[in-house]
Amino acid sequence: MKSPKKILIITYYWPPAGGPGVQRWLKFVKYLPDFGWKPTVFIPENPSYPIIDETLGKEVSDDLEIIKRKIWEPYQIAEIFGKDNKKFKAGQFDVGKNQSWKSKLSIWVRGNFFIPDARVFWVKPSVKFLKEYLKENHFDAFVTTGPPHSMHLIGLELKKEFPQLKWVADFRDPWTEISYYKHLKLTKSADHKHRNLEQQVFEKADITLATSFSDAENFRQKGANAFCITNGFDRNVSVAEQSQSDHRENFTLSYIGVLEQLRNPKILWKVLHEIIAANNDFRNNFQLKFVGRIDDKILAEIKQSELRDLINNLGYLSHSEANVEMNESDLLLITNFPDESSKGIIPGKIFEYLATGKQILSFGPEESDVKKILSETNAGKHFSYADESALKAFLLQQFEDWKSGTPDSKTHNIEQFSRKKLTQKLTELLGVFQLEFNKIR
Repeated sequence: MKSPKKILIITYYWPPAGGPGVQRWLKFVKYLPDFGWKPTVFIPENPSYPIIDETLGKEVSDDLEIIKRKIWEPYQIAEIFGKDNKKFKAGQFDVGKNQSWKSKLSIWVRGNFFIPDARVFWVKPSVKFLKEYLKENHFDAFVTTGPPHSMHLIGLELKKEFPQLKWVADFRDPWTEISYYKHLKLTKSADHKHRNLEQQVFEKADITLATSFSDAENFRQKGANAFCITNGFDRNVSVAEQSQSDHRENFTLSYIGVLEQLRNPKILWKVLHEIIAANNDFRNNFQLKFVGRIDDKILAEIKQSELRDLINNLGYLSHSEANVEMNESDLLLITNFPDESSKGIIPGKIFEYLATGKQILSFGPEESDVKKILSETNAGKHFSYADESALKAFLLQQFEDWKSGTPDSKTHNIEQFSRKKLTQKLTELLGVFQLEFNKIR
C-alpha cells in the first residue's frame, strides 16, 4: 500500500477554540486521510482564544499528531484599557461615535506596533523550533492559515530554509483588503510594512488559497498563484443535528454567530419595526433569535424598537447546539460589510445555513460572492443596505409561506460545498502542483 503524503498545518485556532476561525482546517484535517494525506498540526500551547467550544474537540482524531509550543500575547495588557478591548482578539472593535479614547488608543497600538497582529511574538520561537523539526521529519507540504496573518510570517521564514517544500498560504480573510484595515489608524510606515509583508507572502507561497472567488482574483492581480476553495458544511454533522419539527410555533428569523457594529443591518431592524407596527398577525407570530455574541450597542438599539418584546437572545452556544438552533428557524440572517471592497467576503456560516435547507436573508454590497452562491443554489435573497421596499416584500412573502406550510427546502446544487468535496479539491490542487514540481526538478 502506498504511503500517505505528509502535510504540516500551522494554525493559531484549534479546539477548544470556538467560532468560525477554527472550522476550516479542523474539517480539512478530518478528511485529508481519505485522500492519501497524513496531517500534523502545529498550534500554540497556551493561546488566548476569544471563544471556547469544548465540543469541537470530539472531531479531532485520537491518532492525529499535534505539536504545541508556548505563545506570549499582549492582550492581557491591552485589556487594562477596558473590557471592549477583548473584542480585538476576534478582530472586532468599536467604530465612529461608539469609540472611547481608550478604544482609539488600543486600535492605534494594535495597528502600528503589532504588525501584522498581536500574535507576531510567536513567529521567531516557532520558526526556530520548526526548522529543526523539519530537518528531522519529512513532509511534502506545509500550510499557514490566517488570520492571524502572523502565521504567514512563519511560512516566509520556513520557505527560505526549505525552498523545495511546498507552501500553501491560506487566507481565510484578506490581509490589507479586509474591511476593518482602514480603521486601524495606521501611519504611512506601518501601512507600508503591512503591504510589503503581504506581497512577500503572495510572491513566495507556492499556492495561495482564498475563501472567495473575488479574493482569489484580487490575490492573482497582486502576483499570487491563487485559487479559491470556499468554506463549507460537514454533511454528517449537519444531518445528524437537523430538527424533526416541520412547523414551528413562531416564524423565526435567526442570526447565528458574532454580530459586530461594522456589519449591523440597520435597514432590517427598521423594516421589521414598520411591519410589526402595522401587522398584528406578524407581531403575534414573529421571533428574532440571536445565537452568539451580539454587540451590546446593537442589542440596545433593537430594544428601542417594536422588536423589543420579540427578541430571544440565547447567547453563545456550542457549535452543535448552534446547528440545532439553525434547524429550529425559518429564515437565517447573514450580514457583510456594506462597502464594495467587501464583495468577496463569504461568511463561513452561510454554508452551514445551506445545509439546513432554510431560506437565507443576506445583506452586503450590491454585487457580491454571497449573492452568486444564493443565486446558484436558490437558497435565499441578497439585499444591499438601501433596498427597503424589496426587503419588506421578501419578509412578508416568507411569512406567508410559513403560515401556509410551504416546505422549507428549495435549495439545490449545494453538495459542492460539503467539507469532504472541498478537501478533495485541495488534494487535487496539491497533486497537480506536485506533478509540475517534479517536471521542474
